[in-house]
Amino acid sequence: MKSVALITGGTRGIGLGIAKKLAQEGIDLALNGVRPERDVVEVLEELRKSGVRVVYFPGNIAEKTDRESILSGVRETFGTLNFLVNNAGVAPRVRADVLEVAEEDFDHLMDINLRGTFFLTQSIANWMTEIRKSDSETPLSIVNITSVSAVLASANRVAYCMAKAGLSMMSKVLAVRLAEFDIPVFEIQPGIIETDMTEKVKEIYQERIAKGLTLEPRLGNPADIGKLVGALLRGDLPYTTGQVIAVDGGLTVGRL
Repeated sequence: MKSVALITGGTRGIGLGIAKKLAQEGIDLALNGVRPERDVVEVLEELRKSGVRVVYFPGNIAEKTDRESILSGVRETFGTLNFLVNNAGVAPRVRADVLEVAEEDFDHLMDINLRGTFFLTQSIANWMTEIRKSDSETPLSIVNITSVSAVLASANRVAYCMAKAGLSMMSKVLAVRLAEFDIPVFEIQPGIIETDMTEKVKEIYQERIAKGLTLEPRLGNPADIGKLVGALLRGDLPYTTGQVIAVDGGLTVGRL
């Protein structure tokens, strides 16, 4: 029986890069996003060319009813779940100074990037412990896609940084709690990745990279993240639960 992975935000950007790699690995995909299915049909069909089952479960993870719908859909369609990749997230609606952030903008970002992700993960972690109790061999794991913004402060993206820092701690706590069930939890901190989220500031980052912002002189791409997730889910990095892996071209390496 093929393994099944749920990827939130799995039809564009980093999530799609992960989905493409996992499809190549022969893993069936449950993909979540907020767009209607008619808008992602081409993406789904392209992934299916790898010979895996690909099913789309639309919904906003910030909403409890949507989370419940996503999970019930995955249960009814696949009957099981091996891997959760928490990737869904939004950028700030307004890049406001930390002293001027509006409460409604703060809440909007936190509801999706932190609160929704946490409660979705809580439900799935409970499901995974049930699976483990009846099957000691099936592979199970959780991968949280955070950001270097979990450790690097941006004065005009405070809510985003706080949400990613919160997810980083969530990863650690889950790793501690799920260790007894042999369910590893990993955190990946992407750096500056070329996606639609970074498109508006791409030129600014390219200029800074040319001046030495990163050790590797390029923006990252979704395939870079996908390759690492594939390795984690294959079990190529054993004995590493709870670890944080930065995929940032050396952005966060301290330099003197």
